[in-house]
Amino acid sequence: MAALSPLVLAALLWVPVGTLTCYGDSGQPVDWFVVYKLPRGLRYKYMDGDSRGWREGADFINSSAGAVGRSLLPLYRSNASQLAFLLYNDQPPQSSRARDSSSRGHTKGVLLLDRDGGFWLVHSVPRFPPPAASAAYSWPPTARPYGQTLLCVSFPFDQFKDISRQLNYTFPLVYDYKLEGDIAQRLPDLVKVAKGLHVRSKPWNSSVTLTSKAGATFQSFVKSRNFGDDLYSGWLAEALGSNLQVQFWPHSAGVLRSNCTGLRHVLDVTEIAFPGPSGPAFSNQDDHSKWCVAPERPWACVGDMNRNSAEEHRGGGTLCSQLPALWKAFQPLVKAWEPCESRAFSPERPRRASER
Repeated sequence: MAALSPLVLAALLWVPVGTLTCYGDSGQPVDWFVVYKLPRGLRYKYMDGDSRGWREGADFINSSAGAVGRSLLPLYRSNASQLAFLLYNDQPPQSSRARDSSSRGHTKGVLLLDRDGGFWLVHSVPRFPPPAASAAYSWPPTARPYGQTLLCVSFPFDQFKDISRQLNYTFPLVYDYKLEGDIAQRLPDLVKVAKGLHVRSKPWNSSVTLTSKAGATFQSFVKSRNFGDDLYSGWLAEALGSNLQVQFWPHSAGVLRSNCTGLRHVLDVTEIAFPGPSGPAFSNQDDHSKWCVAPERPWACVGDMNRNSAEEHRGGGTLCSQLPALWKAFQPLVKAWEPCESRAFSPERPRRASER
């Protein structure tokens, strides 16, 4: 891509002071967006409520001119005195103090807010984003080879009370935060999260309806490490009332196979393909993203949990919605999945979308 002059770049990266919201690839505030970083490089696909499906990313994922970098810019401003934030990642940036995260939630995200509201960025990217003291947005080199998903939703302030309680279930590893004054007083549960406190009594899972700044409805599903079951087959499929096709990182130990033992089936995605004759296609072996889609009902979810035996005993969750634009974007991505054992399909042979 051609280099931009300093003046043009400054204009492109201008974000109004005090406006904490998700920013789209267009440079304008958006109610929500999804970025799907493609494997083997820094290119990504982008969509929001007005994009009519997936578009090519405006820049590379490591650029502050794209949706993710632009949205996170206020975090790295030296004059953001009224800003509150919470950064959590079970694999924190290398610059952070090393900690054993095996007992913490397998969960990654960013809360960025002020007294009027802000956004929740749910993602799958290890060692991301940099702490606020880094003073600059960057993309970790370790996340370059694999696919990643990032869902940003803009919320009014009152919704962060429910979000805070949800994070109390997941027990995230918080590696940087700023919660002071009035915001800390109004969000005591978020202060608990920052201090490493978490739920210690039943129930071990929680679902809550969240409403974005523009009135879009999202459903947050979270579980504690004491839940003791897979998020998807142990709860989510039944809660959504649908079979699920789940994309997750397949290289961890104890990967759970597709599960058809219950009324709702949970199927492991094995191949992903974007629509169109030149749409990129890749295997789940190259994809670190975590998302699922209901093939029969308009549910799509983006989160931070895999399907493996270890994560049955770790906290985490996913953010779901019945927004038609979101479902129509994710549902066609499933090119193949691992079927459950049956006469028609061997568990060793992935089933392709054309075999539905």
